Amino acid sequence: MKSNGLLLASALVLAAATVACRQDMQNQPRYKPLAESDFFPDRRSERPQVEGTIARGQLRLDQARYVGRLGDNDIEEFPIPITRADLTRGQERFNIYCSPCHGRLGDGYGLVVMRGFHQPPSYYTDRLKKAPVGHFFDVMTNGFGAMASYASRVNVDDRWRIAAYIRALQLSESATINDVPPDQRQTLAAEPPPSGAVAPQATNEAPPNPAPDLRTPAPEFSNPGEPLGSGSALPSNAIPNRGSNEQQGTTPRQ
Repeated sequence: MKSNGLLLASALVLAAATVACRQDMQNQPRYKPLAESDFFPDRRSERPQVEGTIARGQLRLDQARYVGRLGDNDIEEFPIPITRADLTRGQERFNIYCSPCHGRLGDGYGLVVMRGFHQPPSYYTDRLKKAPVGHFFDVMTNGFGAMASYASRVNVDDRWRIAAYIRALQLSESATINDVPPDQRQTLAAEPPPSGAVAPQATNEAPPNPAPDLRTPAPEFSNPGEPLGSGSALPSNAIPNRGSNEQQGTTPRQ
């Protein structure tokens, strides 16, 4: 009986503790996002940013780098150093985010355009070839025409790298050997060409004619229908005809 009494007392204490437990952190008064409020005069529960304050990580004093403009004018030069690694990164980001519409060559023939989407202008038009680099940054940041903003998907410096790669594409369409610094022209000529390609020339002259076709011609037989004699050898590049099994007295596999 004594043990039963202790068990009952323990159960009552546990029940009392459970009832007395408060869950204010879980059930605290709160507003749902964008819900109406009776507390503030403008009746908005979402409060605007306090004037004169800047969120952590949002102190962007370099207007050229983060806006692409100085005053009302697009900047003409890149606000960050552009290296070969930056161009490679820009090409990678361009192929991911830009090529579906603009195409990998920047000519406006992306995959979605081939399926009926609005075609963007080619980067090789005079207007875009003369456009300052800040224009491309601004379009990627704020969108333009049918193009939406990519600011939430491409960070600030990657937008500049994409703009640098666009400049490289534009230059590749009209560049000549004279655009290469004189001290680097011999380096271009010395680089080994890809397999099957013609080596780059250090002049503006037309490249040499391609190499002649050196493929081995098919073997010729005086009488193709006549079986080969016992002492004849089959050329290594000849393919036996379908009747060779019958000539040797075997039955072809069905």
